[in-house]
Order: sequence, then C-alpha cells, then structure tokens
Amino acid sequence: MGEMLAAAVPMVRTLNLEFIEVTSERAVLRLPDQSDFHNHIGGPHAGAMFTLAESASGAIVLKAFGDQLSRAVPLAVRAEIDYKKVAKGPVTATATLGRPVAEVVAELDAGGRPEFPVSIAIQREDEAVTGEMTVVWTLRLNS
Repeated sequence: MGEMLAAAVPMVRTLNLEFIEVTSERAVLRLPDQSDFHNHIGGPHAGAMFTLAESASGAIVLKAFGDQLSRAVPLAVRAEIDYKKVAKGPVTATATLGRPVAEVVAELDAGGRPEFPVSIAIQREDEAVTGEMTVVWTLRLNS
C-alpha cells in the first residue's frame, strides 16, 4: 500500500511518509522528524501534519474499498483539523473508518454516492495527541 500511494501521490514521497500499518479498520502512518518540514518553533509544519493525516485517511479508504475501484473513485469531500498541542519530533497519524464498509458499498450498489468520515489522531512519540482531523470521503461511480 505504501509503495502504491507513494507512486500515485507525490506528497507522500516528498514528506517521506512511512506506512506502519494499513488494514480496512485502521491505518497508521509516520512523519519522520525532518528539518526541511519544520515550522517556526522547530516542530513539524501544520501543512505536513495535515498531509500526514489526510494520507492516513486515504490509505484506509483504499484498503477498505480497493475492490470497488473498477467502478468508483474515492474522493475527499472536506476535511477539518484541530491542532491540540505542540508537536516535536516524529509524529504518527492513526486513521479509523467511521462507517461499516458493507453499509457504504450497499449505498453505492443502490446507485448512491455514499459519504463516510475517517477520523485521524496525530500523536507525538510520547503518545500525546497533538491534533485531530476528520476527512469526509465519497465514492463516485465512474461515468
């Protein structure tokens, strides 16, 4: 999954994101500590953390709905992020799917364009949550 996303999404390669775990229930990605992506206080830039979390959400979506890609394309609809604490060093994003896969696929089967949230927690190495993000995704049927 990591190689596929790195090939398809240049920002994944640019930020050197590491894929720790990807299942249809959970995706865990890590942003290494890299001075090129630091902010003014020496931690990861907000944009880098946003991209980390959005990439974790995309990984779980691709894993959960990969068997639907021949007929539908996953698209991020909207995202909201809350920065909770100062992040320093490497950070990890853990994404979880907000609706059962079968429910989303049933809506797609019925001709709908299902939307579903993915929740992401961003944590420092000491496990303190530095940010929380929700990305709402949809599956759009191919025309």
